[in-house]
Amino acid sequence: MPPSPTPPLPTRQRILDAAETLARSLGPANISLDAVAAAAGVSKGGLLYHFPSKARLLEGLVACHMEKLDAALQQQANSGRQNAVIQSFLQFFLDELERDTPPPSGLLVALAENPDMLRPLREHSAVFLDRIQSNATDPNLATLAYLAVQGLRSADLLGTQVLDRDATRALIEWAQTHLNDTTHQPPATA
Repeated sequence: MPPSPTPPLPTRQRILDAAETLARSLGPANISLDAVAAAAGVSKGGLLYHFPSKARLLEGLVACHMEKLDAALQQQANSGRQNAVIQSFLQFFLDELERDTPPPSGLLVALAENPDMLRPLREHSAVFLDRIQSNATDPNLATLAYLAVQGLRSADLLGTQVLDRDATRALIEWAQTHLNDTTHQPPATA
């Protein structure tokens, strides 16, 4: 019996994927609803049914980015092991690096259109950092590792990256090693 065909993506997801692809290829400021509809293979009316405005589409891109990150980290983060949350985050970043995953340029589109659209991302990041810190043996080191990845991602997104792939990998692996060092004791707090 031949394998059953993969069902098509839901229309909403096809639209979001098309918008992200266009943002990467054309540049974040150059996407239009017409171009997104055409790339997704839907009518403009079909796009507007799911996203009644460009602002809603951009909000959807930001939400989609957060959902993808959460889904990728959820299993390891719930393991209960110390440092599992930050280690999962670092491994997710290394996996993206190996796949040569482009930065989420939909975020730049949202920032260019309306900086307030990034408010949910800021809130999500704050909650995620709390999860990292509460699960870490050394919350300061875990925070630095998280911020290093965020800085590397931002530099990649803005085209200002100063580290090549090997140096980036070495930095993240260094952080993973130090986070795994169970003999490391966090500095005493005053």
